[in-house]
Amino acid sequence: MANKILVIGGTGFLGAYILKELVAQGYAVRALRRSDKSPFFIPAAVVNAVEWVEGDILDVVSLEEAMEGVDTVIHAAAIVSFDPQDKQKLFKINVEGTANVVNIALEKNIRRFVHISSVAALGRTAQGDTVTEEKKWQNSQLNTYYAISKYRAEREVWRGMGEGLEVVVLNPGTILGYGDWHSSSCAIFRNSYREFPWYTNGVNGFVDVEDVARATVLLMKSSVSNQRFIVSGENWSFRELMNNIADGFGKKRPVREATPFLSRIAWRMEKLKSMFSGKKPLLTRQTARIAQSKTYFDNRKLLEALPGFSFTPLKQSVQKACAQYQAHLTDQDKLTAH
Repeated sequence: MANKILVIGGTGFLGAYILKELVAQGYAVRALRRSDKSPFFIPAAVVNAVEWVEGDILDVVSLEEAMEGVDTVIHAAAIVSFDPQDKQKLFKINVEGTANVVNIALEKNIRRFVHISSVAALGRTAQGDTVTEEKKWQNSQLNTYYAISKYRAEREVWRGMGEGLEVVVLNPGTILGYGDWHSSSCAIFRNSYREFPWYTNGVNGFVDVEDVARATVLLMKSSVSNQRFIVSGENWSFRELMNNIADGFGKKRPVREATPFLSRIAWRMEKLKSMFSGKKPLLTRQTARIAQSKTYFDNRKLLEALPGFSFTPLKQSVQKACAQYQAHLTDQDKLTAH
């Protein structure tokens, strides 16, 4: 068993579930956080079992201190945004921050480095092609600034591998589960709870957050190194996902199809509205393109590498998450539901 594991990004959606999995398996866990705010969506016993250190991936000194006496690093820190105004922030945190983490890991002779990337780093397809780990990155209009930042972050990790770091990279699909529904992919649940009326027939890979956490720890423990793995449970259309979440909440299913033409109008209207309101647009040109694209992700490599591992059926994941969100709804959430 590893001596001590450092989780970078432990207060994030996936990072918190990775902490939960590590603590459940009896590991000594340290986690980096920027403030004393802890993830509310995992048990307090897990939060209390973790050794928390204040720091930031843009602060090299804090990274050096956090990696002192550490055997393994799980790097799960990143920001997710599809707002073009966040372009510089995405590159600063996701790319420069990852370069910092890799450099200090090399300096500290970290034994094993697990990097949480994204299927976005592999690139999307417009016409329903299947993506495997062998897919080569191509410049495309379908690549968001987030995708570009994750691709460049991965390049830093592969550079670290070239300099002697033992790495394993996970490329999860869109992660679903119970978390803070005001951020990350959890916002899909909030929108469905509020009976968002639009759907598209685009296709994407989705995966349960607890499955990604389990796969992370299993790959960390395995002898597999210097490889990447797509971690995606099922390929669903966005319409199928929205329908299942609406059913889970007992809400109305979306009934209006956002065709490519309507989507182009909608993101322009959102941009205009955000200019007057000062709030971030709900829809951008990049998210509109993603919602129309069809990309299927192949998870066979992971299943072959981890005998006995299986993905939770997405219907089951959605039902569980909906029940958890409903159990924790505040009065404010209920008031703003319609």
